[in-house]
Amino acid sequence: MSPESKKLFNIIILGVSFMFIFTAFQTCGNIAQTVITNLNSTDFHGSGYTSMSIIYGVFSASNLVSPSVVAIVGPQLSMVVSGIFYSLYIAVFIQPATWAFYTASVFIGIAAAVLWTAQGNCLTVNSDENTIGRNSGVFWALLQSSLFFGNLYIYFAWQGKTHISESDRRTVFIALTVISLVGTVLFFLIRKQEDTKTPGEEDSANEILGDSSSAQNKMTRAVAAFKKSIKLSFTKEILLLSVTTAYTGLVLTFFSGVYGTCIGAVNRFGGEEKSLIGLSGIFIGVGEILGGGLFGLLSKNNRFGRNPVVMLGIIVHFIAFYLIFFNMPNDAPIAPMEGTDDVAYMIPSKEVAIFCSFLLGLGDSCFNTQLLSILGFLYSEDSAPAFAIFKFVQSICAAVAYFYSNYFLLQWQLLIMVIFGFFGTITFFTVEWEAAAALVARGSDYSSI
Repeated sequence: MSPESKKLFNIIILGVSFMFIFTAFQTCGNIAQTVITNLNSTDFHGSGYTSMSIIYGVFSASNLVSPSVVAIVGPQLSMVVSGIFYSLYIAVFIQPATWAFYTASVFIGIAAAVLWTAQGNCLTVNSDENTIGRNSGVFWALLQSSLFFGNLYIYFAWQGKTHISESDRRTVFIALTVISLVGTVLFFLIRKQEDTKTPGEEDSANEILGDSSSAQNKMTRAVAAFKKSIKLSFTKEILLLSVTTAYTGLVLTFFSGVYGTCIGAVNRFGGEEKSLIGLSGIFIGVGEILGGGLFGLLSKNNRFGRNPVVMLGIIVHFIAFYLIFFNMPNDAPIAPMEGTDDVAYMIPSKEVAIFCSFLLGLGDSCFNTQLLSILGFLYSEDSAPAFAIFKFVQSICAAVAYFYSNYFLLQWQLLIMVIFGFFGTITFFTVEWEAAAALVARGSDYSSI
């Protein structure tokens, strides 16, 4: 197998592994609040929104040290251990206990930081400036396939149900736990890179392999990774991209937790609201897969860079927000177990609700594929710290959004996303223009990015 084929193989295995893990986790997140609402008449008194707020809060803090962990342990083992913690969190729902639920939320927050830092490192080491766009798209399309499979099962299994029984819950979460463990095991298939690296690239190869070295060298790398994270945090490019990243965190919370809850709370959907949560997740996934695959394939022939894709993303999202504002009752995010009979500015339409799910997924893929691409391009030598900062900002904003989702009406949540989306698009454009100018200055073809 040629070096280039081996790198593409690693990207595909990375994407498939994440697809399995996040088939389990994103399906879990999509239905968690609905399942918990049905549990709160028992001794269990947890909140899905609060759990997600804890996860993303711990996630954001853990990103400060995750590059050091990856430097010591190595990306491959880091992803394996993190995958185990994801599986444990999902397994909590098989026999829920409030203390275990919130404890697992803390641990998965730490694991997520390590997982995504290692992923960014693996993606960058297996790419160059000519393939980073393609590889980002391939990874993103495979990852977001996770939204399709789990939610397809939820749609058919929960069709016509207004209450989720204990048997229904256990069946779903046992299956999701097994799926997560399968994805974790697949990380072992990622191929080593030592034979494909030149001597001058030895350090990058060691990063992805987690090769054995002395404890002193590992500690030195860990301290260096931490210092790089702090230093990069205050660079102009990272500060500008942080606004865009913050927007993706707010949108992540909305489509992965809040919007499904809104759909499940609308009584006017006539007994189909619970299964529509699964259908919504499927169409979010279709949008994500279409965007990731399309922008990955087109990246090598894109003469205009990343800005048109981001522009498409914000237009698609603004259309979705407008339709959601008109279609969904304002109290849907915070409705009680009985749901809501309120009406917004039109009679709630299932078709419009599902179309908005597709738009949310498509727009999200526009932003995330281009953020992954520009980070891998700008920080090919400092990939772990750069991706850690990216996930730090994204996750802290997701945590804040999950917290206020307990209290804010739908209109205010949409307004916050519109404001951040507008300014995040402008800051992304600024960084991309500067990156293009630097590329032209050194004689490279702008279309190669």
